[in-house]
Amino acid sequence: MVRAIWNGKVIAESADTVVVEGNHYFPRDAVNAGYLKDSDLYSVCPWKGKASYHTLEVDGKLNVDAAWFYAEPKPRAKQIEDRIAFWRGVTIED
Repeated sequence: MVRAIWNGKVIAESADTVVVEGNHYFPRDAVNAGYLKDSDLYSVCPWKGKASYHTLEVDGKLNVDAAWFYAEPKPRAKQIEDRIAFWRGVTIED
């Protein structure tokens, strides 16, 4: 079981993560949606496509743009469609 933890809370937990470039991508339904806030930030990867972001809010603390996902990944990255990855201090335990 892989867990994403920030500010003492489990943000996501799943035995079904996909690892791409060293990042665990969790199924969206394995992520606690109550901790996710929409963000306007996006970035573009040449082979994965356009990434959108979420800010984490846990017990009143914010971790801005700490989660990202590819809503419509390019064909080579289809395995991460509808999955979320984390960074910026989010600890991944496996």
